[in-house]
Amino acid sequence: MSTPQSTAAGKVLLVLSAFDREHPSQTLSDIAQRTGLALSTAHRVVGELAAWGALERAEDGSWHVGLRLWEIASGCPRTQILRDAALPFMQDLYEVTHENIQLAVREGTELVFVERIAGHRSVRLLTMVGTRFPVGSTGMGRVLLAHAPRDIQEEVLGSPLRAWTPHTVTDPKTLRRQLDRIRREQVFVSDRQLSEDTVAVAAPVRIGRTGPVSAALGIVVAARSASRARGLREPLLRAVRGISDELGRRARTAL
Repeated sequence: MSTPQSTAAGKVLLVLSAFDREHPSQTLSDIAQRTGLALSTAHRVVGELAAWGALERAEDGSWHVGLRLWEIASGCPRTQILRDAALPFMQDLYEVTHENIQLAVREGTELVFVERIAGHRSVRLLTMVGTRFPVGSTGMGRVLLAHAPRDIQEEVLGSPLRAWTPHTVTDPKTLRRQLDRIRREQVFVSDRQLSEDTVAVAAPVRIGRTGPVSAALGIVVAARSASRARGLREPLLRAVRGISDELGRRARTAL
């Protein structure tokens, strides 16, 4: 069986995977070191990617992801349809709250943030569009986990859970009860689970009112404003119902 480094496509994917939020800009030596490729091989692959537009070179000689790659990624059907349907409702929700409004989807045992609206007064977050976190680590992630297939839930519950703050729930039995409550109550308040500075209120977005869960929508406020969290339940529910209805309408139209 061939390894990623033994095929041309594998080498390209290795180089692209070397770039992430923590490593947005890298030298050729950095890329070779992170991928395990020989410097000459990394140089050839980077050159081909740059010629196509997937990578761009900065004035200091370092490399970063190019606009061409972003253009392709932005056309991902799974997130494009979701974002198109959700954005008007997210904007309305922001106008009501003036807080961070986030949209996320689950991929395996991780969640990926696909859209965000925030103002200059909104609390600073660890999360941003394109970042991934373990699905059990955030309020939105736990909403997605509560509605995930049973094997995904058991995989997460059976693995060590990271304590991001002193308040993070890491006990599997406690988390299991929390997931049951999320399924019953629909809206979940996540109190300082990922950051001691933030409280999140999250709810599931479905494809139609009673369809499968497609995403999670959340409002993130400063922990000092935690008393507001309960009052955000109704505006959040109105938004997720609107998005769910729109996704259901688009799904019916596509049949």
